Amino acid sequence: MKIGEVAERTALSIRSLRHYDELGLASPSAHSPGGFRLYTPGDVERILLIRRMKPLGFSLERIRDFCRALDHRADDPGGSAALIAEIEVEATERLERLRTHLGYAEEFVDIVARLKA
Repeated sequence: MKIGEVAERTALSIRSLRHYDELGLASPSAHSPGGFRLYTPGDVERILLIRRMKPLGFSLERIRDFCRALDHRADDPGGSAALIAEIEVEATERLERLRTHLGYAEEFVDIVARLKA
């Protein structure tokens, strides 16, 4: 599929997809004879993985490390497994912080609603 369809499916901009390609995070599997980027379902899954990591505050460098670990699981199972486990711990901690912040936001909305009444 072409970049526009991938942008729609992933809710990312074409610019972001091109940026991820330039950084080597998520490159299309092929290019058409006309030079269009062509993505496979696997490419889209990689892009969705990146999109899911961004709200947790992972840097693009950390995301790149994670993607490389996924790509090299067969070549370096120990090193990849260690990094994947490390990312899992970080993601869990970040998710808990987000849940705490969401709780604060919900409390604030409730307070404002009561003040308005």
